[in-house]
Amino acid sequence: MSRAQHLLVAALGGALAIFLVLPLVALVATTSDLAAGLASPLVAPALRLSLLTTLVSLAIVVVLGTPLAWALRSARGPLARVVETIVQLPIVVPPAVAGVALLLAFGRRGLVGSWLGSPAFTTVAVVMAEVFVSAPFFVQAALGAFRRVDERLIVVARTFGASPLRVLVRVALPLAAPGLLAGAAMSWARALGEFGATLMFAGNLEGVTQTMPLAIYTAMESDLRAAQAMSIVLVLVASVLFVAMRTLLRRTS
Repeated sequence: MSRAQHLLVAALGGALAIFLVLPLVALVATTSDLAAGLASPLVAPALRLSLLTTLVSLAIVVVLGTPLAWALRSARGPLARVVETIVQLPIVVPPAVAGVALLLAFGRRGLVGSWLGSPAFTTVAVVMAEVFVSAPFFVQAALGAFRRVDERLIVVARTFGASPLRVLVRVALPLAAPGLLAGAAMSWARALGEFGATLMFAGNLEGVTQTMPLAIYTAMESDLRAAQAMSIVLVLVASVLFVAMRTLLRRTS
C-alpha cells in the first residue's frame, strides 16, 4: 500500500480505538470522590453478593463444563454438532431474552418450576442466570484446549491401561490447564457483568439478588458517585481477568 493508504487505514483504525477507550477514560477522569462512592450502602452488599454468586456459578460451570467439553472433543456426527451449537447459543441470545426464557422454564408457572418449586427472585436464581450466560465461554475455551492436546499421548496412556477418567485427570487436564484457566477467567468475567438475565429472572432485591451491575443501575437514579465507583471496580476486575486470560492463551499457543 502507498503511504496515503497506510495513513487512511491507521486513521480509520485509530478512530475506532479512540471511540472504545474514551468512555473508559471518562469513567476514571471524571471521578471526584472514589472513596465516598465506595462508602455508599449499596456497594458492600452488592459486591459481597457478586463475589459469592459468581464464584458459585464458576464452580458449577467448571465442574459440569469440563467433562462436557472432554466428551465433545472427540465426538463426531450430527448429534455432537447439535449439542455444541446448543451449548454456544447463549452467547448470541440477548440477556433479556435469556431472563425471560429462564423465567418461563423455572418460574412459578414455568415449564419445570411449576412442579419442582421455583427459585425465581432468589439468590439461587442469580447463580442460575450467571451459569446460563457464562457457561458457553468456558466450554468453548475448554473444547479448544482439549482439541489441542496431542492425540498420541491419549492413545499411549490408554495403551498402558489407564482408564478414561485417569487419562482425563492425569494427562488431558494438565496439558490443557492454561486454556481451561483462560476459559474460567472469561466465564467469571461474563458472570460478574451479567445484568439483563439476572434482572428478569432474579429481580433487583438488595442483599438478595442485587449484584454489582444491578446496584449500578439502582445508584444511577440517586447517587452517581456510587455508580461510578462500582463501575470502576468492575472495569479493574475485568481488566485483571482479561490480562490473565491473554497470558494464559499465549502460553497455550
